[in-house]
Amino acid sequence: MATFDRLARRPSLDDGNGGSLLASDTLTITDNRTGKSYEIPIADGTIRAIDLRQIKTDADDFGLMTYDPAFMNTAACRSAITYIDGDKGILEYRGYPIAQLAEKSSYLETAYLLLNGELPSKSELEEWQYTITYHTIINENLKGVLDSFRYNAHPMGMLISMISALGTFYPEAKNILDPPTRKRQIERLVSKMITIAAFGFRHNIGMPYAYPDNDLSYPGNFLNMVFKTTETKYSPNPALEHALDVLFILHADHEQNCSTSAMRGIGSSHVASRLQELRSACHDHQTGRL
Repeated sequence: MATFDRLARRPSLDDGNGGSLLASDTLTITDNRTGKSYEIPIADGTIRAIDLRQIKTDADDFGLMTYDPAFMNTAACRSAITYIDGDKGILEYRGYPIAQLAEKSSYLETAYLLLNGELPSKSELEEWQYTITYHTIINENLKGVLDSFRYNAHPMGMLISMISALGTFYPEAKNILDPPTRKRQIERLVSKMITIAAFGFRHNIGMPYAYPDNDLSYPGNFLNMVFKTTETKYSPNPALEHALDVLFILHADHEQNCSTSAMRGIGSSHVASRLQELRSACHDHQTGRL
């Protein structure tokens, strides 16, 4: 197992509500309409919008609200998963610099880190890799969904349909409040995503589907399902296999961006079709290129 250095962002005190609060971090607001002043706590560089509700002109006033079209300056959640500062070239998963993970880790190890908050032990990693490897196969009936698409169908449209169809094979997935059930669906999605993506590619170019090979690594298996032709056993190019693994690591999480916010918003309403947002016009270009 590789050795990693986890970074601490900044020292803070707990604010009693799960956030961090520096002892002197407050904002004093004076309402020029009434002359009253209010002390608003600052946590992680933000103030809570609900704290502004106390600012009123009289007892019948609903209270001050924020107006932020397109949420250009609104934090929707507090996350410990990803820290990113594009201007400074900083990307961290769970406090670990992306350069360390790209150099010393694998995609599946990084995925475990993102999901569980800690890097896996040797036994945990072996169990995780085994689980993902032996769940890559998809039901044969799902191939019929792909076969119904034209050869030039958009990859994201096919992916959305395949994920939706996948849900019909696992009706227990609707029990989203049950942790073991959620865990099993995560395992299924991580494992089957490379199969669905590879099958979609083969469909677009008119080649027969190549099935998963449990002897290969996660990126190696993807390359096998994409590029295998007539050989009995596909052997991925080690350099390409490693490059793809690093690419998977770099794209493992996207922090609180537009599509993540959309999925969180839809998911909080317990609606299943969260991937539909990725087919929107604003993401069509980026997802197509990826």
